[in-house]
Amino acid sequence: MGDFSEKKQVLICQNRTCRKQGSAQILAAFNNSSVEGVTVVASGCLGKCGNGPMVLVLPEEIWYCRVQGDEVSVVIERHLKGGKPVKGMLYHQ
Repeated sequence: MGDFSEKKQVLICQNRTCRKQGSAQILAAFNNSSVEGVTVVASGCLGKCGNGPMVLVLPEEIWYCRVQGDEVSVVIERHLKGGKPVKGMLYHQ
């Protein structure tokens, strides 16, 4: 039961502003590259409008902003598989 909280989730905002900025393609790119132990979630508004497409990695609460299609593989390889957030893409709150 304690295992559940350790599972990673990648939330990709699919609300109006992020969708205009291409978040549907970002969602598709994450879905096309499944990573064991990581669930990809099409989320509602993440509250960071204008900085999208927004991607939130849980449980660490690592935020990525303005994610482009060619950057998805970098997040997958370095962060989801390698455990190291991609500094240049982070959203600074």
